[in-house]
Amino acid sequence: MGKKRKRDRGSIHPRNKYSDNPPDFGALASLYPSFQSYVFYSREGKPRIDWKDFNATRELTRVLLLHDHSITWWIPDGQLCPTVPNRSNYIHWIEDLLSSDIIPNSHEGNNVITGFDIGTGANCIYPLLGASLLGWNFVGTDVTDVALEWAEKNVNNNPQISNLIEIRKVDFEEQLTNKNKNTSKDYHGPPILSGVVKIGERFDFCMCNPPFFETMEEAGLNPNTSCGGTLAEMVCPGGEQAFISRIIEDSVQLKDSFRWYTSMVGKKSNLKSLMAKLREVGVSVVKSTEFVQGQTCRWGVAWSFVPPTKKIISSHVASKNVLTFMLEGIQRKFSAYHVLQFVESFFQENGASCKLNDALFHIDVHVAMSDCKEILKNDSEDLKDIDLHFRVTVFEQIPGTLLVKGSLKPGENSKPGLLSSIFQKLEDALRKQFCNHA
Repeated sequence: MGKKRKRDRGSIHPRNKYSDNPPDFGALASLYPSFQSYVFYSREGKPRIDWKDFNATRELTRVLLLHDHSITWWIPDGQLCPTVPNRSNYIHWIEDLLSSDIIPNSHEGNNVITGFDIGTGANCIYPLLGASLLGWNFVGTDVTDVALEWAEKNVNNNPQISNLIEIRKVDFEEQLTNKNKNTSKDYHGPPILSGVVKIGERFDFCMCNPPFFETMEEAGLNPNTSCGGTLAEMVCPGGEQAFISRIIEDSVQLKDSFRWYTSMVGKKSNLKSLMAKLREVGVSVVKSTEFVQGQTCRWGVAWSFVPPTKKIISSHVASKNVLTFMLEGIQRKFSAYHVLQFVESFFQENGASCKLNDALFHIDVHVAMSDCKEILKNDSEDLKDIDLHFRVTVFEQIPGTLLVKGSLKPGENSKPGLLSSIFQKLEDALRKQFCNHA
């Protein structure tokens, strides 16, 4: 028997503040005496904390929010303590969704973004991060008195962003008196979206860190971490599968009240069935991602009922200025970012100049005559005086499937069929490099 191959993992979001600069426990301990007592040093001299100590993880979150985000924050004992880098990944993924052209932008001339945080908890982490990092408005909801009390405190203790965040109580009694309106066979809890979103309200997105577990015993199976968490935060009959299924059912009723519906998913085994359920209810777009921070791995799922900006097709479109193709069956170890890097290398190795924007997942390419001949293996005189500028953008559609789009610089024309020929060479190279072969 050979050695078991280590699973390839995703990576932290490139715009995450901690992507290139992970928290330095030693430096933080020297700046914040309250954190110093929780830091110890390994035999190699590296500063560590005990991840099984709730007080240590809570103090780390407090000093990171204060040091890196100027946020004053605290939660009482036993409440769910979030990790700041991991939660930042989710915020930046939603930022990617909102800035993409997958569905139309409903904010022409209006840059105000409003999000809806399902089960914001005492920590209120997503509204605090979204408001401080990006200036987003939020409605954060919860059902327990202690969560609502401390979420309000965490908002009010940060007057620089408090006007951007509303904390809203979910009326569980109304749910009990109207239980026949609950269309879910598996979910038996407080309202999530329907009955909480007010008539006429419109949001750009909702987000959720759902209760992952069916019992508190299951929630305590990981002995290596202590992040706290109450029964309401950690447990739901039917687990996250039932909870997210209810969000999907609510989204069918609310439809265009949200541009994007999203949720975190704790178990990869649930992701496939949830995405199948989304296709059954007729959403227009489904996307997923992987959140990785340290040894923690979660997934994200997003969907929309808004008609896509352009119909996605699997072959080259007829327009001479915009070309697209689908890459299907991509090996699991590869992400959209790997494909983007390969596209950059492909053109650079053939002499073209490239400018990579890894935040927006596109590359601007400048191809001169000699580059065209190298890419196309063509010495024809017809390629003289060629000077071509175009952009290549990579979009994830569903796991294992990417859309690659090429578009000429506005106002620029090319020799008929030239961009198509170059793009065909790129498509062949990408399929050979990344796609599964029978």
